[in-house]
Amino acid sequence: MPLDQVDVDAMEDRESAEMSFIDHLDALRKHLVRAVIVFLVCAVAAFSAKDFIFNDIIFAPTRNDFPTYSGLCWLSHNLGLGESMCLKFEAPFKIINTDMSGQFTMHMQVAGVLGFILSFPYIFWEIWRFIKPGLHRKEVKYTQGIIFFISMLFTLGVLFGYYIMTPFSVNFFATYQVSSQVENFFSLESYISFLTMFTLLSGIIFELPIAVYFLTKLGLVTPDLMRNYRRHAIVILLIISAIITPADVGSQVMVFIPVFILYELSIFISARVVRNMEADEES
Repeated sequence: MPLDQVDVDAMEDRESAEMSFIDHLDALRKHLVRAVIVFLVCAVAAFSAKDFIFNDIIFAPTRNDFPTYSGLCWLSHNLGLGESMCLKFEAPFKIINTDMSGQFTMHMQVAGVLGFILSFPYIFWEIWRFIKPGLHRKEVKYTQGIIFFISMLFTLGVLFGYYIMTPFSVNFFATYQVSSQVENFFSLESYISFLTMFTLLSGIIFELPIAVYFLTKLGLVTPDLMRNYRRHAIVILLIISAIITPADVGSQVMVFIPVFILYELSIFISARVVRNMEADEES
């Protein structure tokens, strides 16, 4: 083949690759635009429902009739433990605002966080639609139902953070005093940041099985590795449970058990991935 023809073919290949890259960017832009639109719709809906969002969701853990408090008290009485597991605020929970635009800013922040939580399944679905065409048929087969499982785990994590981690932590810090002469007044920004941290962090932690699945596929994690470090994981989880809950064993166990189950589930998933990879190599 003449040298000039080789140069022309190489140039055409470069142009084709460049167009392909541009096409990918355009496809990504469309997916992101749709995801942002859905996020904004959910955020605007949350912003519009101000009274319900703040009175019945955001500030609900500051009242003694919150389902977690009443449920623990009911469980304590039925177990014959009296009031030992009851979490109650002895004094009204006081939240103050010290910034001129503080309430509006927090309203916007809460709307954004709730918009992200509500639109999370759709956002990930758009990301998955962009990634999926680049996967092999076997990889697509192995990841069937991934949108459902990721959305389910994230939702369970958010609910766990809201109904378990948040009320324990709020009750503990609201009732903790170094002296009776010091009263607890919490800023609106501090409380909402506290609530947001626990709910979103819990939602991310509950994605552990999915993270382990992909890390095992990449060869970075093995079930033997996770089994060997199980005792270390237990100690770390117990420490975290002790930090975010009051100083009673029952509360620590309620936080520890679900997260430890996730760890054991991750070991099972990692082992299954390894078996499937070994079977593929043999075949």
